[in-house]
Amino acid sequence: MGNIGLWQLLIVLVIIVLLFGTKKLRNIGGDLGGALKSFKKAVNEDDAGKSDSEAEQKKISAEQDAQFKESEKTDTKSDSKSDK
Repeated sequence: MGNIGLWQLLIVLVIIVLLFGTKKLRNIGGDLGGALKSFKKAVNEDDAGKSDSEAEQKKISAEQDAQFKESEKTDTKSDSKSDK
């Protein structure tokens, strides 16, 4: 019941061509191809945007860590001077 053979596919294809015509099917194929191309482009741009955003976040985090370490050093120096 679940096996579809070559002949069944050809019959379905002939019926579709008879109903819609080759010109309309060609237009539908072109529209579908354009939609897929746009979708792939949007996905790639979204992935690139995420990568840029993640890199920016890492850079900001590294800068904040460096500032925090510098402030710890100055606090430690001032604490050791006040202890003496």
